[in-house]
Amino acid sequence: MLSERQLFILQVLIDDYIQHVEPVGSRTISKREDVHFSSATIRNELADLEDMGYLEKTHTSSGRVPSEKGYRFYVDHLLSPTILSTADIYNIQELFNEKLAETERIFEQSAKILSELTNYTSIILGPEALETTLKHIQLIPLGGQQAVAIFVTSTGQVENRHVTLPGGIAPEEIEALVNILNENLTGVPLAELHQKIRDELNLVFRKHINNHQQASMFIDDIFKWSNKDKIFFGGKTKMLYQPEFRDVEKVRILLDALEEKTVIEQLLSANNEGITVTIGQENQVEAVRNCSLIKASYSFHGKHIGTISLIGPTRMEYKRVIGLLDTISKEFTNLFNARY
Repeated sequence: MLSERQLFILQVLIDDYIQHVEPVGSRTISKREDVHFSSATIRNELADLEDMGYLEKTHTSSGRVPSEKGYRFYVDHLLSPTILSTADIYNIQELFNEKLAETERIFEQSAKILSELTNYTSIILGPEALETTLKHIQLIPLGGQQAVAIFVTSTGQVENRHVTLPGGIAPEEIEALVNILNENLTGVPLAELHQKIRDELNLVFRKHINNHQQASMFIDDIFKWSNKDKIFFGGKTKMLYQPEFRDVEKVRILLDALEEKTVIEQLLSANNEGITVTIGQENQVEAVRNCSLIKASYSFHGKHIGTISLIGPTRMEYKRVIGLLDTISKEFTNLFNARY
């Protein structure tokens, strides 16, 4: 059990190290106006905190830096309720006030803004294809052979694609084609659409569409959107700007890992609602064990559908990042539920 004085000194040291990225000694702490302990008292407390595993020394003559155990305690017990700055709130509100038409565009912009606001790498995992099902398809002619295909999913996601209608198929057959799709694909998980079309719908097309081969090629083309990775990055190379990642090999290993979809899904899989913080060795992925990962889930009608996250050094601005992610995840949830 830490004393009140030890709690205070630990918080002061971690706050200072997060800001300045320099080992903190007793003299630095004693100079603060809100500190009323002698340097000798502070030295003794720092030594005790090191013995308990909350602090580390980089070398014999240096000050102390937080250990992963220290960061864990800081996140769990010392962070006060987050109040975002006026600038942060303005940037977030501007993003959602734009009323961007496409969900994908919102993800892209959110990942970019999060990275710019924090100088960390942001990753947003969109609505999960394995759980998301198709709700409705619509095909709107624009004139000539051009049309817009509109897809609505069970999570409220709307995708619009400009398509070229196949030649040799009568307008009434196009209508029949859309009816067939809605009758047979509503409720089918996005990940299973292509298999369903290949195994079952091609036989239906043969019965109802004269030029069924061309119709099959057209359907296969318009459903390519469902195979896209719903992973959006911001600032992949931001780690290069962090003093802890001057080792190029360390950064290369991390960037290589972030190219693997399975690694991203493992990192961002959400077992808990709300905010989750994993620090250093707590991360399951080896390449991320020099980092901290903070993630927040967002939902649609009470069901988790995606994750927003930031990866940075263990010396992360935890308080501000938690506030940003909490705010944006709530905005995502409100946006999905209000729209759909």
